[in-house]
Amino acid sequence: MGYNCDKTRGINVHSCLAVTPEGLVLGVLDQSSYTRELRKDESASHDKKKGRPIEEKESYRWLETMENSGENIPPEIKVIHVCDREGDMYELFERAASTGKLFLIRIVQNRPTVDSGRTIDTIKKLAPAGSIEVLIPRDSRKNIAERKAVLDISYQSFSVKKPVARNADKHLMDCVGMNIIYVKERRTDESIEPIEWVLATNEAIYSFEEAFEKIGYYMQRWKIERFHYVLKSGCNIEKIQQRSVQKTVKLILMYSIIAIKILNMTYLARISPDESCATVFEESEWKILYCTANKTKVPPDEPYAISEAVKYVAKLGGFHGCKSDGSPGG
Repeated sequence: MGYNCDKTRGINVHSCLAVTPEGLVLGVLDQSSYTRELRKDESASHDKKKGRPIEEKESYRWLETMENSGENIPPEIKVIHVCDREGDMYELFERAASTGKLFLIRIVQNRPTVDSGRTIDTIKKLAPAGSIEVLIPRDSRKNIAERKAVLDISYQSFSVKKPVARNADKHLMDCVGMNIIYVKERRTDESIEPIEWVLATNEAIYSFEEAFEKIGYYMQRWKIERFHYVLKSGCNIEKIQQRSVQKTVKLILMYSIIAIKILNMTYLARISPDESCATVFEESEWKILYCTANKTKVPPDEPYAISEAVKYVAKLGGFHGCKSDGSPGG
């Protein structure tokens, strides 16, 4: 199986989902599975690791995913590649710029700019362009209730220089233009860590409203976490006991399709709760679901709302529907 970390064997899976701005999960655009033959080499120095070509690093999968995930998208559909902090790589910025792709990435690197400044240092010193009140969903893992929050938002254009460690790579552009957005929640409760994001995008930003729009896009990145949650808890993917990597990878793909179906149904019920369950289920399916969940032999004549269907599915999985439980899949 190979190592997926220093101590355990298994398979690492890197997936890319198609998600609408409203939060509806549509499908898997790209998925790669890989293992390490040997444990991660910790003997190399930090500078030596940084100097390795991107093609030799595991992080190269982010560039491959950006390339592969756009292959079957109609040209009239605007695609923005949203990544977390692992995607904060100059090579990814440069590849997107040279191929005309759009990205939105949460960054951690305080990168140098052509005017001798630093991106994060500069953006944090700017006065907010505006503020907005939003509703932050509850965090069941940290037991934090839903809350209202005021976000201060700053944004500015930068021309980011190529890293010194990449100066020998003549095929890389010397600088890449991007917009940086700084989001910080005003602290009102000392027990709650406030939101603080620094986002980078190569999509144009001309107004506060457009900056806030990009923040909304990044908030949809959470869907990949829910995807992993469904794979692990709902599909029990970590309990697969096939005897070969090839068979395991096929099962991962099958369970991924099931997980997408569950996510699509769950978020459709939140976005359009009155939508007919016939949008997702065949007639025989929604009738069987109703009878099974309600322990009756008499199905309804007409399809019911998708929000009800999701509750029935959750009920079969042990969801009780108590007030403290929140929405199914929350």
